[in-house]
Amino acid sequence: MDVPVPIFYRRCCSYYVVSVLFVCTGNAARSQMAEGWLKSMKPGFTVQSAGTNPEGLSSRAVKAMLEIGLDISDQISKYLNDVPWKEVDYAITLCGSANEICVTMDWPEKCVREHWPIADPVSDDEYIKARDEISDRIKDFVNRMI
Repeated sequence: MDVPVPIFYRRCCSYYVVSVLFVCTGNAARSQMAEGWLKSMKPGFTVQSAGTNPEGLSSRAVKAMLEIGLDISDQISKYLNDVPWKEVDYAITLCGSANEICVTMDWPEKCVREHWPIADPVSDDEYIKARDEISDRIKDFVNRMI
């Protein structure tokens, strides 16, 4: 699915910081890994993650990210209502449950919403698979910005 890149970013990408919010139910794994990936890849973004029902940062998510040299252990699991979601340029959901809630919210007109359906990881192998799938999505997202 091609999502339009905001015109204001294309024209003045060196002056405008794009705000991105990743959302999943627990804000424990997928959205936390996405936040860590995007923060590590490119300046020009402010990145947050949140959950509709946060559970705390998953130690398996921390471990999966550490395996590729990214430390997300200082990230904190947050409620969606506790972050300034009305100020974001992109809101990206990573699970169906969060997407169902987010479609009913009153997002600002400038906000582009995307849904990346990433399976909820349970085993160590599934965390690695989710991490790598999120990495591919993040790289694609960043490439659309330049």
